[in-house]
Amino acid sequence: MLRLILFILICMFTVGNVYAIQSTITDAEGYACMGDDKSRKQTEQTAMADAKRNAVEHAITYVKSETKVKDWQLEGDMIKAYSNASVKVLEVKENRWYKDERTGDCVKTKIRAEVIPDEKALKEIASGSLSNENPGLPLNVRLWTDKEKYKKGEKIKIYIKGNKPFYARVHYKDAKGEILQLLPNPFRKENYFNGGVIYEIPSGNDRFELEVCPPFGEERIILYTSTAPLGDISLSKEGGVYQVKTGENDIGIKTRGVKLKEAVDSGKPQASEFFEERMNIKTGQETERSQ
Repeated sequence: MLRLILFILICMFTVGNVYAIQSTITDAEGYACMGDDKSRKQTEQTAMADAKRNAVEHAITYVKSETKVKDWQLEGDMIKAYSNASVKVLEVKENRWYKDERTGDCVKTKIRAEVIPDEKALKEIASGSLSNENPGLPLNVRLWTDKEKYKKGEKIKIYIKGNKPFYARVHYKDAKGEILQLLPNPFRKENYFNGGVIYEIPSGNDRFELEVCPPFGEERIILYTSTAPLGDISLSKEGGVYQVKTGENDIGIKTRGVKLKEAVDSGKPQASEFFEERMNIKTGQETERSQ
């Protein structure tokens, strides 16, 4: 039986900038009451600020419980990184006004938030003696290609490796701006991967190859990973891969709509580790000639 091959049009000169973001996604609630000194808008803003503070606290609690490396310095550094975190509201799940017998008109706000630790603090941790591949640390997934430079006709191989088990989605944005989902795909539906194992794309049941050919320009590989199942996006089958139908600006947000699992321990908040990495690549007719 003839194996179906989808040739994705790619040409690469060199691997460009690699961008990565490590974060924790959690749901959090915030409350505020009007009293005599706040308008409804101010009260809602106060409730939102309370929800964001609680999201950071949830993230700190979760990271402390999930950090398996018994190192007081490491734990302190991680808490510091999350104490200075920024909070991105992914979704306002509830914004409800109610009457309180003692304090009057109050509002409850529930959000899905991404808590992004301080980048400088994380770099200091990464520069320490512990490897990013240590499974006791927060989720970290490496993304790389088989070599740095390509010429027309060559085939590209992509590799991923996580420090712990993770769910993944791999996208490719070509020079025309179209986005394809390489993994999972119609013939390789697995989206859960073991930590410490190198996975190759394409391989196994994949029915496509990444062949280097025009059109040329800057292109990008995007890797989304989480310790919980990723949120759904709109896809349509395109040979051996999927074409992404969700708007580019919405892909990250919808993917971050992770399916948080119910906490077994009531003292542990629902949360998920999230890691995104992007690799920019440049395309051209030939590899650079040595000077």
